[in-house]
Amino acid sequence: MVAFTTTPAIPVPVPVHPSSISQRNTPLNSNSCWKSVWFPPSSCSCSCLSILLANNTRRSTLHQFIIPKVSFNPQGNYDLSLLSDDDLQAKAPEPMPPKQGRYEVIIDTDAIRRLDLSPFQSATAISSSSSVNPEEYLERTIGFTIKYKREDPYDQREVSEFPEIRLWYVRLDATYPWLPLLLDWRAGELARYTAMLVPHQMSMRMGVVFNPEALELFIMNKVFTIYPWLKQQGFPTSKARLKTNDMARMLGFGIGDELFDLIDQHPVSSPT
Repeated sequence: MVAFTTTPAIPVPVPVHPSSISQRNTPLNSNSCWKSVWFPPSSCSCSCLSILLANNTRRSTLHQFIIPKVSFNPQGNYDLSLLSDDDLQAKAPEPMPPKQGRYEVIIDTDAIRRLDLSPFQSATAISSSSSVNPEEYLERTIGFTIKYKREDPYDQREVSEFPEIRLWYVRLDATYPWLPLLLDWRAGELARYTAMLVPHQMSMRMGVVFNPEALELFIMNKVFTIYPWLKQQGFPTSKARLKTNDMARMLGFGIGDELFDLIDQHPVSSPT
């Protein structure tokens, strides 16, 4: 039996701007069970974000070999009210700054609407797996700045709520599926990247709240992608497992050696 479990994430707390949520009319489902992630203000800066996991866990079967734990409230009564007294009184903690010297990818409205990945390729010099030196990118990391012009200046949606921005990230992820490993995790880039690809809701008190089943599937997809990729890049098995597990832990999951053993026992050739 292989299992992965939720683990505490490294906090990089950032406030959610009240105006970006308080005027919304769509209620959050109080009976749903979601993982929560703080999301930065609607300034389109991608440098700050943190993961805030709920305290309780449950078991749900992903398939017969893997039994993941995900955050949830056993009473089924999460209070996802948009504003509370604590929100209004508590001083927001300072975010962690972007890593110095990281590759900074600047994407604008035109690139987003044309699904143009050239800004990423130009900023990072990454065009294919063969053009990547993982050690270099793991050291410098990669971050994003989104300069998206809103058609309606009063549009208070976060960047992860714009379908065209999410679609750009979907194409980026499909082209470079190992990219999450190389992001500036501590500045929140991994969590923001995940928010672009995983269904979620917005809460003033809890930030971005992920659908747990979707987050589980996202994590497992990345484990199956990144672990073999690291080994293909010449990483020792132990280090490839450590790096993959570190990424999963940033999103609240721990991966057991049994799962890595199964992957090693039944390798799959990468598509050409």
